[in-house]
Amino acid sequence: MPVRNFSTASEAAPGHRSHSVASNQKWKLWLCKWKPWLCCGGACCVVLAAIAIYFVATYWPYRHRVVDPQLSDVFASEVKFSQYHRTYFPSPGFVASGITLRRKSAFDQPPFGSVEKVVVRGRWSDLFLLRKRVALVEVTGLHIVVPPPGSRANREEFPAGSLTDFEGPDILIDSCIFRNAVLDLMSANGHRTSFRFHRLEILNLQKGHVLTYDVDMENAIPTGRIQAWGTFGPLNAKNFGTTPVTGHFSFSSIELDQIGELKGTMASKGQFKGPLGAIEAEASTETPDFAVSDGTRAPVSGWVKCVVNGLNGDVILRQIEARSGETIVHSSGAVTGDAKVANIDFQVYRGRAQDVLRPFVSSQVPITGLVSLHGHAYVGPSKPGIGFLQRLRVQGAFDVPSERITNSATEKSLTKFSERASGQHSPHDDKTNPSGSEANHDADALSSLEGPVTIRNGIVNTNQVIFRVEGAEANLRGTFDFNNENVHLTGKLMMKTDISHVTTGFKSAILKPLAPFFKKKQAGAVVSIAVTGGPGHYQVTQNFSHKK
Repeated sequence: MPVRNFSTASEAAPGHRSHSVASNQKWKLWLCKWKPWLCCGGACCVVLAAIAIYFVATYWPYRHRVVDPQLSDVFASEVKFSQYHRTYFPSPGFVASGITLRRKSAFDQPPFGSVEKVVVRGRWSDLFLLRKRVALVEVTGLHIVVPPPGSRANREEFPAGSLTDFEGPDILIDSCIFRNAVLDLMSANGHRTSFRFHRLEILNLQKGHVLTYDVDMENAIPTGRIQAWGTFGPLNAKNFGTTPVTGHFSFSSIELDQIGELKGTMASKGQFKGPLGAIEAEASTETPDFAVSDGTRAPVSGWVKCVVNGLNGDVILRQIEARSGETIVHSSGAVTGDAKVANIDFQVYRGRAQDVLRPFVSSQVPITGLVSLHGHAYVGPSKPGIGFLQRLRVQGAFDVPSERITNSATEKSLTKFSERASGQHSPHDDKTNPSGSEANHDADALSSLEGPVTIRNGIVNTNQVIFRVEGAEANLRGTFDFNNENVHLTGKLMMKTDISHVTTGFKSAILKPLAPFFKKKQAGAVVSIAVTGGPGHYQVTQNFSHKK
């Protein structure tokens, strides 16, 4: 058995060797047959690689000398780098840092802006197909400082017509993202107004194209968060105001106490479209705690339809509706000028006096009831140390046809006075019946007010307010101070009954013989009165010697 096995193995070995020899011969024959083609293919690969290397070296778009003018177009400025290096994998591009910006038309001026870092990424497919296209431009820490208006730096860095060199880049940028950017507007007194952009993304950025934007930023004054998204362009550099823009926005956490003497936190949202010089906008607002100065905070909502000039910030207010309680104030007007001033026409039809007055007074509103009013309001430019009430001027008229006094003591006194003036209450009733129950003093007297008013420096002034109550009519003039809520009105009171009926006891006995001297035609008596006092202490007196 062992011998046979050995001989079998020995006999099989030559066959195996012959098979290997045959395989090698076939491989050599195949190699000889295809060798010329393999050599040709290898040569082609080498040539193509050489061509690719030459092509990339020749047309590489991310060299400094190529990138520099492109970034200059994006920022419309002269751009200088402190560090710059190219990237190849996984995407072609470059990274630059320590960038300074200056106007092309004012090289002698200091840089007006800087950038912490710029990252640019492209695509190899775009590179080999010679497409002028960049996938991403990411800008971190952009800081722009605009010099004070009228200053030499402002005139030389931002000359008239300088926007003509800002039409957008020639190449297409799929996405341009700005992170943590700051725009500072300087004033002549050194004050800095800062707008902070958490994120601004621009898609499809290219000269002559419509771009899409999405911004998340913080407003300067009043502070609040703005989120907006929409389209812009194509940019018309020769007539910037005709550039179309569309979008939606939300403006939240608006701190109104940064605007003069307004109080409250407002939120707004809306939409807009049109040319940059005349943008049609609609917006709604909600302020749950609105007040003026130390007034009582109350919920106020609003709606506005306006036209905004995106070049200078002027606003034409076509229609405004502001709701406080059950009262709607209809307004229209404009906010215009370098130092913005507001001119507003307003009207209230059958509103409620308490709704109108509540945001202006800190204590209980002095009257309630229906009110109609109309007028014109002017709000001067905001200046340090000058509050809203000092900037507000109003010329108008009002009509409160059926009011009630909210102060119980004043209302009770007015009711007694009305009964006496009508001859329904004897001057001796207060002595014989101190409680006044038989005279029904619990029934509140209804009164009315109407007349023209002006407001200057927080003081309401009227030269003829007519006050009516059953049995009497008063023609008054004077003031009401929104700052301390004090009233000072003087004038003439006409009554159906004689003068002795409006006093009691000893005063009535003394005035009885004098009644004929105060009697007038078609009136029981005409006497001088005064309405004076402050919150909780308003009073009507028959003081013949009261100063006007």
